[in-house]
Amino acid sequence: MAKEKRSLKKKVQIKKARAKKTKEIKFIGKVTKIRQTDPRTVIEWPRTITHVHTYGMLSPFFEGLRKGELRATRCPNPNCSENRLWIPPRAHCPDCHTEMVWKTLPNPVIGRIYTFTQVVYAGIGIELSTPYWQVDVEIPGLATIPKSYLLYGEPYIGMKVKAEFRTKNPTNTVLDYYWVPCEP
Repeated sequence: MAKEKRSLKKKVQIKKARAKKTKEIKFIGKVTKIRQTDPRTVIEWPRTITHVHTYGMLSPFFEGLRKGELRATRCPNPNCSENRLWIPPRAHCPDCHTEMVWKTLPNPVIGRIYTFTQVVYAGIGIELSTPYWQVDVEIPGLATIPKSYLLYGEPYIGMKVKAEFRTKNPTNTVLDYYWVPCEP
């Protein structure tokens, strides 16, 4: 029994000696700044990394936005059950997996607000002043209801809106198209 105690004591001493030799982990970053605590905590978390992203087969959509065009994709397969247009575009048909084809919607693009919400705290990458109105707009002939934002005014369901584009100094993101009221 005494031999086991000595052996156990020796093991503890060895572990303590090893622990002293290893370097202590330290926080070397910057403390995040708290912007607010009520009703929820909001912090500033600065990023220093550059993220490189490819639009791949969806590049024509963003090229169109820079030119003031809203481009959609459509499945060319005559045997597919879905032949309406898609915005946001899809590279391949979600139903039959055929590569989609591109179609430019004629300007002006007019739609109706399907639903909306007010954004008070935008996430990372949404570089819009808050609050703003995020709107889902129903466009005739589309299989989807695309999401964007209302540049000005207060939305209501069924409100007629028109697509406009940031062609000067574009962001090269979906923020380059937005909606404006189309009613007197």
